[in-house]
Amino acid sequence: MKEDFDQFLPLSAAELHILLALAGEDRHGYGIMREVARQSDGRYKLGPGTLYDNLQKLLDQGIVQERSPRSPNDDPRRRYYRLSRFGRELLATEIARLEGVVSEARQHLKIHPERA
Repeated sequence: MKEDFDQFLPLSAAELHILLALAGEDRHGYGIMREVARQSDGRYKLGPGTLYDNLQKLLDQGIVQERSPRSPNDDPRRRYYRLSRFGRELLATEIARLEGVVSEARQHLKIHPERA
């Protein structure tokens, strides 16, 4: 059965960046903030308030899950987060939606992908 993601889309910028940061691996809060800055070449920075408010919302919605430290290298004082199966599907759906938006914009602006 196909999930209905309409109530969750579009994702806010903070939500999108958090989910992208968690797409590759589980991370703790500071790790998410660093990965968001890295992925955006420093153009988008999450402050702790924005990060943790959004993480709580994503946890409540079942998009993100908290996990326990699993290796000796994990700091037991930190909370680690991962995308749920639902969160991965939601992120994939949002990426497809954004690709459609970009494609439409390129057509209207007459921008060719190879020149963008």
